[in-house]
Amino acid sequence: MRIMRAVLAAAAATVVLAGCVQGEDAPAEKGGGGDAVTLRLDYAYYNPASLVLRDQKWLETELGANGVTVSWQLSAGSNKANEALRAEAIDVGSTAGVAALVARANGAPIKTINVFSQPEWAAIVVPKGSAITSVAGLKGKKVAATKGTDPYFFLLQTLAEAGLKPDDVTVTNLQHADGRTALERGDVDAWAGLDPLMATSELEAGSKLIYRNVGFNSYGVLNARETFLSEHPELAQAVVNAYEKARQWIKDNPDQAVTLYAKEAKISEAVATKVLTERTRLDIDPVPGAAQKTVFEKILPVLVADANVKTEEAARTALDSIFEPKYASAS
Repeated sequence: MRIMRAVLAAAAATVVLAGCVQGEDAPAEKGGGGDAVTLRLDYAYYNPASLVLRDQKWLETELGANGVTVSWQLSAGSNKANEALRAEAIDVGSTAGVAALVARANGAPIKTINVFSQPEWAAIVVPKGSAITSVAGLKGKKVAATKGTDPYFFLLQTLAEAGLKPDDVTVTNLQHADGRTALERGDVDAWAGLDPLMATSELEAGSKLIYRNVGFNSYGVLNARETFLSEHPELAQAVVNAYEKARQWIKDNPDQAVTLYAKEAKISEAVATKVLTERTRLDIDPVPGAAQKTVFEKILPVLVADANVKTEEAARTALDSIFEPKYASAS
C-alpha cells in the first residue's frame, strides 16, 4: 500500500485528466495537449489477469482519482500486441516471452517488466478423426499458425525436436481464431493452437492435442515502451502492482475467476476451468530474468535458423537487454 500511495502521489503531481471518459474502451491514443495522460493497456483472452484487471477497474479507481485516464485495447495475439506497442498505440502490452524477445531483436524499443503466468497455452492440434498421431506425421502437411506468437515458435521447436525442418510442412499464417476455424473445416491438417481457442476446439469439436510440452511455451509477460518507462515510471509501477493484485485475486477466488473468464472470453465454464486450472501456473516469480532467459536460450538457434530475427547478434543483444526487473521487484 505504501508503494501504491507513492505511485498515486507521483501521478497526481505529473498528470491532469485527459479528455476522454475514464476507463472507456475506446481505441488507445495519446492524450491531448499539455500534460494530459491516458494510460493505454491491452487485454487479451490468453491473459486472464488482464480480464480481471479490466473488470475490477482497480487502476481506474486508484489512478482516476489523481487525474489519469485508463483505456483498453483488445490484443488478438502476441503479434497484435507487439504491433500496437511498436505503433505507440498502447503503453503496456501482454505477449508471450519469446514474442517480446523477437520484437526487441527486430527493433521494437520495449522492455519486459512483469511475468504474469507460466502457461501451457500452445500445443499441436489435429481435427477429430485425423490419422495423424505424432509430429513426424506432419511432414508434407499444412499447418495453421500465427507467425510472431508462441504457438508458431512452439511449432518450430516441435519440428526441430522431431528432426523436421520448417519447410517440411506448409505453414498457413492465420490469426489464432482463423486457425481454429481452418482446422475444424478441414482446410489444414494441423494447427499450432492457442488457449482458450484450443481448449474450446478440444472440448466442443473433438480436436486432439497430439503434442504438448510446457517447456516449449514461453512465459506470459508484460511489456512496456521504453519511452513510456522513462516518462512515467510511476504509472508503470502502478500497472505492475495491479497485475500482481489480479494474479492473487485469481488464486484466492478460483470459482469467480472461472466465471469471469468464461463471460469475458465468451467461452464455456468447462473451457475456462481447463485453461485456468490445468494449463495456467500462477504461482511463479513475477520478476523477469533467469527463468525466461533459460527458455530464450533454448529457442534462439531456431529463431535464427527460421529468420525470425535479423541476426543472431541482434537476438543476443535483445536477450541481454530486454528485462527491466525493478517494477516487479518493488511490487
